[in-house]
Amino acid sequence: MVGAALAQLDRSLKQALPLILTALIALLSVVPLPIPEYAVLAPNLVLICAFYWIVHRPDLFPAWGAFAIGLFDDALSGAPLGLNAFVLLVVHATITGQHKFFRGKAFWLIWASFAVLSAAVAVATLLLVFIVMKVVAAPGLFLAQLGLTIAIYPAAAALLGRIQRLFLPGG
Repeated sequence: MVGAALAQLDRSLKQALPLILTALIALLSVVPLPIPEYAVLAPNLVLICAFYWIVHRPDLFPAWGAFAIGLFDDALSGAPLGLNAFVLLVVHATITGQHKFFRGKAFWLIWASFAVLSAAVAVATLLLVFIVMKVVAAPGLFLAQLGLTIAIYPAAAALLGRIQRLFLPGG
């Protein structure tokens, strides 16, 4: 009886791992670091994590999870409520709509797709922030953040891939 309950708990936690890990990344991404301009230069770690899980384990990262993670990220980061929720829903719909395209593709093609998608997300976010808050971001900071986000994707994907193989075999 206890063994079966523990086995069920283990399965449930493994199935929730992508959402829990992405929420943890959202939480860690707002921790202040003593680096000048870090808040505006910080790579979009939540987007990286969400993209990875939606591409590789869409069964464990549903649309409602993308929405919830986006709202959580909005609340933590001070972004207009619903901005990141909307963005992650669009990312989820885009990737799941093209899921057959991503299956079994070379890493460089997934990385290139991430680069295009993250650029589109960054521009859309800038436009939405301007419309809602009337704030214009400096182009240099915008490009630096986008570049950092794209540049660290391979390392983040390698780490997430290792976690996936360790905790979610047979996906």
